[in-house]
Amino acid sequence: MSLQSRPTRSLVPVILVSIVAGALLAIVLVLLVAREGSEPLVTGQVLLAFGVGWGLMAYLADRFAREPQPWMYVPATALIATGLVLAVLQPGPSLMDLASWVWPVALAALAIWTFAEMRRQLPGRGRWLVGGLVAALLLIAVAGGLTTVGTALTPRAVGSGQLVDVGGRSLYLECRGSGSPPVILQAGLGGSATAWERIAPVVAQSTAVCAYDRAGHNRSDEAPGPQDGVAVAKDLHDLLANAGIMGPYVLVGHSSGGPYIRDYFASYPDDVLGMVFLDSQPPDAFTALPTYRAFYESYSLFAGLAPSLARIGLLGPVVGGSGREATINAARGGRDEVRALPAVLQQAAAVTSIGNRPLVVISAAPGDQPGWMEAQGRLAGISTNGVQRVLDATHESVLFGDDAPASARAILDVLAAVRGGSRVAP
Repeated sequence: MSLQSRPTRSLVPVILVSIVAGALLAIVLVLLVAREGSEPLVTGQVLLAFGVGWGLMAYLADRFAREPQPWMYVPATALIATGLVLAVLQPGPSLMDLASWVWPVALAALAIWTFAEMRRQLPGRGRWLVGGLVAALLLIAVAGGLTTVGTALTPRAVGSGQLVDVGGRSLYLECRGSGSPPVILQAGLGGSATAWERIAPVVAQSTAVCAYDRAGHNRSDEAPGPQDGVAVAKDLHDLLANAGIMGPYVLVGHSSGGPYIRDYFASYPDDVLGMVFLDSQPPDAFTALPTYRAFYESYSLFAGLAPSLARIGLLGPVVGGSGREATINAARGGRDEVRALPAVLQQAAAVTSIGNRPLVVISAAPGDQPGWMEAQGRLAGISTNGVQRVLDATHESVLFGDDAPASARAILDVLAAVRGGSRVAP
């Protein structure tokens, strides 16, 4: 194209169109892969989309604006190439962690080079728009670098418990008190042993009580991938056996911990003397709770994004968490549990009876989902020695708040019924 025939349009519309196109493409690609994809696949799609945006900006500038901006093809090529490598090769967690020492430096260098070229070649108001993109790249690089360094310098969480080998991996187990039968505490989705600080000390006055971190949470090593109820049950069985905590046990589950202890019963029924469900998730949640499927779909989408957000230090600000709740390991563990939840619930639903084993169901009224209280009412029916206690409480307060003493009392009542071979008090 000759100088006489070159278009004279401003770069501002070109830049705006390219930014919007890249953002929309990123949203579409993430929606397609985030619910099931790995961290590198999700991150790769985002990089690919924004690389296409930069490439479109360069093409449109050459085609329609006053002055071509060929330098824009450099960030476009870098982002597209990196996105394709991640999406195609999908490196595992260890390689992603190792790459976190490299990519922030590379991205910062790209951002600085791009800024210099922008200052030299880009005229007018378009410079402010592109400058915002460059600033975003630099901020991501800095945040990613700080996250990597902070993770490396943060010592592994410690507690009064122990790390126990379960076959090449270690799980954290924390026990207190003495006596039998031991009470085993199973936290809800994404939870860990720290969730039981209001309840475990009370129970420990009457018997041994143990809480633990499932694979990928807090102090426990990650599992190779998502674990269904059978895999979680095997982990817990091996953990207790290797730690010398002899059964049979009374099992307690809060929220999604309820289905997990049902799955444990399915695999090891002789290990279970009684159960307590603390506002437990019903195994028929997808059919009994009208709003649950939509909630799960949105939650699963966010869980798929969480490792990528954690990688650049944004997970904590987005969810309001901090410290180990927002680490990359925690994000991967939470994502894997969310993805495995349908299988966990399906396996739990197969447990329709635990015989006459003592069972107490604590239900927080009025419940925050339609159908929740009705589903709670059915939980006690899996035992001929089961009772439901409805509290004016919340899903969280039965574990962390003022209603925790009532939850501890339910555990002690099941313990008394097991020891005395009696009915559970209403």
